Amino acid sequence: MRRPAFYSRSPRTLPPAAEQAADEAEAPASPDAAAGAAPNTSTHTGWQPGRRSFALLIVLSAALVTGAALWAPRPGSKVLTQKDIDAAVLRTLQTNTLPSPAAKAADIIRPSVVRVVSYGEEKNTPEARLQKRGRNLAKGKPPDAASPPGEVERGVGTGVVIVDKGVILTNLHVIAGADKIKVTFFDGLEAVATITGVQPENDLAVLQAQKVPDDLIPATMRSTADLRPGDQVAAVGFPFGIGPSVSAGVVSGLNRSFRSPEGKQELGNLIQFDAAANPGNSGGPLINMDGEVLGIVTAILNPTQQRTFIGIGFAVPIENAASAAGSPPF
Repeated sequence: MRRPAFYSRSPRTLPPAAEQAADEAEAPASPDAAAGAAPNTSTHTGWQPGRRSFALLIVLSAALVTGAALWAPRPGSKVLTQKDIDAAVLRTLQTNTLPSPAAKAADIIRPSVVRVVSYGEEKNTPEARLQKRGRNLAKGKPPDAASPPGEVERGVGTGVVIVDKGVILTNLHVIAGADKIKVTFFDGLEAVATITGVQPENDLAVLQAQKVPDDLIPATMRSTADLRPGDQVAAVGFPFGIGPSVSAGVVSGLNRSFRSPEGKQELGNLIQFDAAANPGNSGGPLINMDGEVLGIVTAILNPTQQRTFIGIGFAVPIENAASAAGSPPF
């Protein structure tokens, strides 16, 4: 059976008669009491604790003295100041390497980046040959090794998932004329993709993957309305099929124009950036330091025939890219 709780009583509020009875209950019986002597009728005018109360008072006093001794500052001990705390925090920051803003941004966008490969008859253009050499080197093969018969990997690019059902944005020139398109997701899942929309004036294409990972994470898109030259950005993609690779830089300019080397197409309202990009980065996301997509990498400027990065890249603003997928404007 549960025992009732006990509460201590205050001796100053105890009636005199009750206090006397309590003290007499604690005191040993005297010979007079045993012989039937008359009870003591004197009254107490002050607090007269019994043995138990006196022992308890001694224990409490000893505990207070011990506690004061333990908590009292020891001779020579230093009292911590705010300056000491700030110095300790600074030491921790200096001795522990924190990830860079670009590294944190890349971690956010990486699950949404896909490798895009087009298959068909192999082209003999300078860009196609350069991409082929890069793919062979990445696989440990001689640069000019012949492709196997059957499906020929004609071009490698990048895409970014914008809807978790497998809707992917990429460049039109990455998949143009392909007989088959395959995408590889972050977890290694490979799936066939079909073209569901194009926007030739911005070199954009929209793909729909036939299979998607269960935990596919779409990218977050960010308006470029407040973007300024000097803002930090990063390009994520598969240059020469290697990746996903990350390169960091800044916005070099806005509202730029670019004409293709063959002069067949001119793109406008582009974001110029200096983060390294090469063939294979096409279609990949240009992101801010929060991992949000600002644009789709579409071209690099190199007046030579090498077609490699020399410090000037271009991206289609995400407002245009989102409209190609039927997304509402920002």
